[in-house]
Amino acid sequence: MGARPLIGVTTSEMRLPRRTQPLPEGDPPQAEMALGIVYARAVEEAGGLPVVLPPLAPEAIAPLVRQLSGVCLSGGPDLDPAAYEAPPDPHLGAVEPDLDSFEFAVARCADQIGIPILGICRGCQALNVARGGTLHQHLPDVTDGSVTHRQTASGREPTHAVRIEPGSRLAEIVGDQELDVNSFHHQAVDRLGRGLRAVAWAPDGVIEGIEDDGPALYLGVQWHAETLVHFDRHAALFEALVEAAGASASEQRAA
Repeated sequence: MGARPLIGVTTSEMRLPRRTQPLPEGDPPQAEMALGIVYARAVEEAGGLPVVLPPLAPEAIAPLVRQLSGVCLSGGPDLDPAAYEAPPDPHLGAVEPDLDSFEFAVARCADQIGIPILGICRGCQALNVARGGTLHQHLPDVTDGSVTHRQTASGREPTHAVRIEPGSRLAEIVGDQELDVNSFHHQAVDRLGRGLRAVAWAPDGVIEGIEDDGPALYLGVQWHAETLVHFDRHAALFEALVEAAGASASEQRAA
């Protein structure tokens, strides 16, 4: 068995001391990174070695990313619309501009180097904004309400279908042109970023998947595939990331 590629997973959110509840025997209240363990498990089960990426200073980002063979941008809170020069919608949730900036920088660095990237939910949106795209800040403002994009069912349960573009990389990965997905968001891709195309849509027209046609994997899905890996076609997204990361690592070693 060959070396397992190192996959960096971005932090979902930063929790301020007042929002933490440390154990009496533990450290005093302080800012904490938060990330669901399911991301790491999904990467590990796909054959990769996951490592959580802490938000670092700008000068440390390139040295960090160059150690990786792949990147997974996780889900999390709303992106600050200032990143794409839009005023905040009244329904905008709490934002973390410093975390946004770190995640954009990771995506751009990996993109420049040619390291494969998979974006999940917020991560999909971040991939779009990192390329100069914009977001719908509150889907009920722009949709007909026929699809519930913030489900109350468990994340392990799909609640609506998406249509996938035939011939797209996403269709090749999941092996079909339709897929049942879960939904935990109220923001979504609006104007596409440079070099990106929409490749999956909800029944109400909301973009659910974006990709770049270049040689390196640059793929974002709006659903939380990490909680659906008990279905083979969702697990295939992480397997594709790890496979691409392994190929990227082999090329780096050969260079």
